[in-house]
Amino acid sequence: MAEFTGLEVYQAEFDPRSYLEYFQFGAGTVGDEVAEFYLKHLCKTFASGRLKGDTLLDLASGPTIHQFLSACESFGSIVASDPVDRNRQEIEMWLKNKPGAFDWTPVVKYVCELEGNRDRWAEKEAKVRRTLQQVLYCDVLQSNPLAPVSLPPADCVLAIECLEAACKDLDTMRAALKNISSLLKPGGALVLEGILGCSFYMVGPRRFSSLVLTEKSLREALHAAGFTVVEYEAEPRFSKDMFDACDFSGKYFLLARKEKEA
Repeated sequence: MAEFTGLEVYQAEFDPRSYLEYFQFGAGTVGDEVAEFYLKHLCKTFASGRLKGDTLLDLASGPTIHQFLSACESFGSIVASDPVDRNRQEIEMWLKNKPGAFDWTPVVKYVCELEGNRDRWAEKEAKVRRTLQQVLYCDVLQSNPLAPVSLPPADCVLAIECLEAACKDLDTMRAALKNISSLLKPGGALVLEGILGCSFYMVGPRRFSSLVLTEKSLREALHAAGFTVVEYEAEPRFSKDMFDACDFSGKYFLLARKEKEA
């Protein structure tokens, strides 16, 4: 079992630019496989109007904005959050269109194509920049993950590869989901995406631990935290390469509703 890499390791050693290499879209890598799975399900969930509301809160955003490309069509306001200073700085660089910001154009065009209009990618980028209104610190292991900030409960919480990175064991994950529940309105939606059967992933030369998740462990933890699973979809890993970069066995999408306070 890989040594758990906690928040202090992420703050000291997580390199967002190395992580963003997974999003050099179009290279046919395992990064493409995972990103395409996530983006297709987010498109189906958000761009279709199936989930909509005033506010979406994204937890552990990393240095990325791809998760907002469909969500901006359904929510008036998006709040990003991450515990790592450099990740929040990367998002701010893109938001402000600063020189040296990561180029998300290939990913934006892919999402626009999924939504039926590849040519509106510039309009899509502008809409994300208008809708993404705050970039906050977060730590899902705290009772208020956004402390010291307190926000009104959100209509939807989104978390991609958050639980597997933040939690050292299943007990910690159950506690984290209860903390996340406090950020949602009653009846609010929780959208989780992530990787199954993964014990580690590489960011540059640094190895980071990952909590090995299964459908069963996810469902049990969500039930204990007062959520009802509405939809669950998973796909096995197709790529046969890059097992030295990440040993996951599958990808999952999960939609749940907050039914009660944990």
